Amino acid sequence: MALSNAYLLQVKNLPQILQAIRQAQAPERFTHKFLEALGFKSTNDRGIIGVLKALGFTDESGNPKQPYFDYLDDERHETVLAEGIRRAYADLFKLNSKANEMEAPWVKNKLKTLTQGTKGDAVLTKMAATFVALCKLADFSTPEVARRDTKPDVAPEPPPSAPPEEPVVHTKQHRFALAYNIHIELPAVRDQAVYDAIFKSLRSNLL
Repeated sequence: MALSNAYLLQVKNLPQILQAIRQAQAPERFTHKFLEALGFKSTNDRGIIGVLKALGFTDESGNPKQPYFDYLDDERHETVLAEGIRRAYADLFKLNSKANEMEAPWVKNKLKTLTQGTKGDAVLTKMAATFVALCKLADFSTPEVARRDTKPDVAPEPPPSAPPEEPVVHTKQHRFALAYNIHIELPAVRDQAVYDAIFKSLRSNLL
């Protein structure tokens, strides 16, 4: 489930904490001691450590990740925070792409549904308040797709098609030979002239 369970016990110091993070050198690990060094010694503010993990700013051990360093940029920090919020509360944005513009009661109600009733009312109230407070400090004006520093996917042009091959017609030349078999029954006569007349007629008509 892409939904942060992290929350602050109170959100009044959130803007100051985030500003202090941007002004300070990134630590090797973001710990309670480092938070106190920033000037926030109240236990009510310690929840920011879990929030930073949920945003993807630090790993499970509190080591800063690339989004943490990106957040130090004074010109981009609001956009970087918006990216982290979208990651941490992806399921909430699936319900409403403009969840960042919604009020706390709507957020609390949706969080109750998404957490399947496993969170008490007091925790849901703090989770909703944390989400709303974070969104007020972020810039969601840049569309999510446009924020990616990648070139849009362009479908490669298909290779030029080869001209269709003309069908090859195989022909066979057949040589025909005609043969005639002629059977002639000659009359039984003794006159040679009769036979001569018959063969003369055959030559005249067949050749």
